[in-house]
Amino acid sequence: MKKLASIVIIGLTFIGVLVKTGSLHSSEYAPSHLSDNVIFTGEAILFSGNANRPLAEEVARYLNISLGNATVNKFNDGEIQISIENSVRNKDVFILQSSCPSKTQSVNDNLMELYLLIRTMKRASAASITAVIPYYGYARQDRKTAGRVPISAADVALMLEMGGVDRIITVDLHCGQIQGFFHNVPVDHLYATFMFTAYFANKDLQNVVVVAPDAGGVERSKKLMEDLIKHGTPAELALISKQRAKAGVVASMSLIGDVAGADAIIVDDLCDTGGTLVKAAQLLKEQGANRVFVAVTHPVFSGDALEKIRNSMIDEMVITNTIPLRGDVPPNVHCISVGPLLGEAIHRIQSGGSISELFQ
Repeated sequence: MKKLASIVIIGLTFIGVLVKTGSLHSSEYAPSHLSDNVIFTGEAILFSGNANRPLAEEVARYLNISLGNATVNKFNDGEIQISIENSVRNKDVFILQSSCPSKTQSVNDNLMELYLLIRTMKRASAASITAVIPYYGYARQDRKTAGRVPISAADVALMLEMGGVDRIITVDLHCGQIQGFFHNVPVDHLYATFMFTAYFANKDLQNVVVVAPDAGGVERSKKLMEDLIKHGTPAELALISKQRAKAGVVASMSLIGDVAGADAIIVDDLCDTGGTLVKAAQLLKEQGANRVFVAVTHPVFSGDALEKIRNSMIDEMVITNTIPLRGDVPPNVHCISVGPLLGEAIHRIQSGGSISELFQ
């Protein structure tokens, strides 16, 4: 059966959405510098692959768009088949596609779809091509950890750049230096931290301690702590020191800081198998934490991750919809939409506005 991808012609107003275990609600956690009643002087088109069509539809609703059609399908042997049914000649094209696993496709399927969509638009004489990649796959392979291994994050960037992409929009990269892997393509790196800040600032939290799950997450956790303080919620910082036996396997954990009687918030960019965050929550409860919250941008949720979270000491895990949820979502997982953030970024790029103002 053919899958229809969506092309959206950008238009006017703002509709923010919050996704909570699959339901849509009015969003209290959208960017504070949103535009309203915006009229574009030029024509732009947003195209969605099959990785995360619901998110593309939210971006479309944010911009009050009209929809067009294209076919993104597979041949019998699994090769990707793409046919664009609207002219993109001399138009600014935006392609929304996470390089993530989805219900019916692998990371590599979605990455190849993105690459072929870029090539299709290039051959169809698009004026510019912006890849909107909410979740940048292969980001954890950002350096050589042994001999004779690739730096896959850089190689994906090279592939997209050689394919003809003109700009990248992405959310919460695993490490910021990935932006430098794109040599001649600007990267707009968006952050979900302010959305988590608004969410937790509206909860009745006491004695807040923001916890970095490892040394690499200190900067992200420190940012959330500072933003909470600015919003009138006093907060402190703690760090979990962990030793890994191998990739994805934690040998030991220890806490640096005090969480006794506190509402602890663990901040991370992604959750894969869930093992590390589940163990971290257990450690914090053993150290006297009152409640344990987790804020994660990218819900990779491999294997039995959701079941681990369901049975864990995590009181609430707040995620975003950069990756579509798969499986039975437990009641302690809640999802905030990045649709308004991406929609506003697309609008500002198209109209020449400032992206950095979104986070001030």
